[in-house]
Amino acid sequence: MDVKEIANLIAKHKGRMYLVGGAVRDIILGIEPKDYDYCITGISENEFRSLFPCAFLRGKDFPVFDVEGIEIALARKERKIREGHNGFIVETDKSLRIEDDLIRRDITVNSIAIDVLTGEEIDPFCGKEDIKNRILRATSEAFIEDPLRVYRVARFAAQLNFEVDDGTLSLMSSLKNELSSLSAERVFIEFRKALLSKTPSIFFKVLRQCNCLDIHFKEIFEMIGISQPLKYQPEGDVYNHTMEVVDRCALESNDELIRFSALVHDFGKIATPKEMLPHHFQHEKQGDTYIKAFCKRLKMPRKYEKVGLTSSNEHMKAGMFDEIRVAKKVDFIVKNAKTILGLEGLEIIANCDKIRNKKIEFHKLGRQMLEEVNGNTINLENLSTQKINEKLRQARIEWLTKHLAF
Repeated sequence: MDVKEIANLIAKHKGRMYLVGGAVRDIILGIEPKDYDYCITGISENEFRSLFPCAFLRGKDFPVFDVEGIEIALARKERKIREGHNGFIVETDKSLRIEDDLIRRDITVNSIAIDVLTGEEIDPFCGKEDIKNRILRATSEAFIEDPLRVYRVARFAAQLNFEVDDGTLSLMSSLKNELSSLSAERVFIEFRKALLSKTPSIFFKVLRQCNCLDIHFKEIFEMIGISQPLKYQPEGDVYNHTMEVVDRCALESNDELIRFSALVHDFGKIATPKEMLPHHFQHEKQGDTYIKAFCKRLKMPRKYEKVGLTSSNEHMKAGMFDEIRVAKKVDFIVKNAKTILGLEGLEIIANCDKIRNKKIEFHKLGRQMLEEVNGNTINLENLSTQKINEKLRQARIEWLTKHLAF
């Protein structure tokens, strides 16, 4: 059964079926939608079940049915009864119009529907105009009923490269005291999506604009105003520098762990005493506490903390790779080739951390060295562990010295 067949059956029983949400927005933008969500009006839940007895109920808080892989929700309205993202009573009623369903949605660009059978666009809140003007605007005052929308709007801004209108920023700011009620898991989902956008810095820019950056992203907030030597970081303070590094990294890699590592690589600068500024001597040794706290706050998978610590501890050596002695180069390669971030990730971060006339390159060289000089390629028989390590290291120093000479 396809969408048109479902829509025709619903129409025969005096209902209507609409494409809604992000899919409509993406179609207007000329983007292929990842997900298609549908909404029906004029049909009760019991009537829907009788028409589609094989439908699988997915929604816990409100009825969302799966009909042969097609997700269909009944039109609904919500009533706020307590603070927080889940503080709602959801009501469905066959008398609800599609406009009643659209008004409960977060922003106008997500509050457009398309009639499946006629192709008619229902746009009561001028979402198409906001898409044209690349503006994110709250659909109604009901926006303030869900604090998660603060992070959703910031994330959409990053994904779409849209501005947020001043009125909506004000509504977001009014939700600041409720942000702590959100589950860490829901915040992490929005953060992760933003990190994977084309311009991750916009997520943090919007949160800063609405004065909400310091709740779940305290470490990013604390970077603001911390000075650096302009000779090496002409972007300005640590915050601006970090935002540019993350955006450059987003151009180089789609790997979310590499992007995350770029975001936290300078967390150690938060600990620099004011009297030492604008210099940050050995800041790479100070980031561990801040990275661990950040990862714990958002309950991130352990791999995020691991790559973040590697980035923080090793990015200075990575950036100075061409200047350090050959023996130190070997030690750096051997140590970091074993990490989750790896040599490739560190190389990307080093090059995004500072714009150079010549790119730093050690990933391919290091991989080649490890492939050509190891326990299978040199004789290590009858040696103690210490002697094995010494012989391997010396052989690699000789190999690298030879290859760097060319």
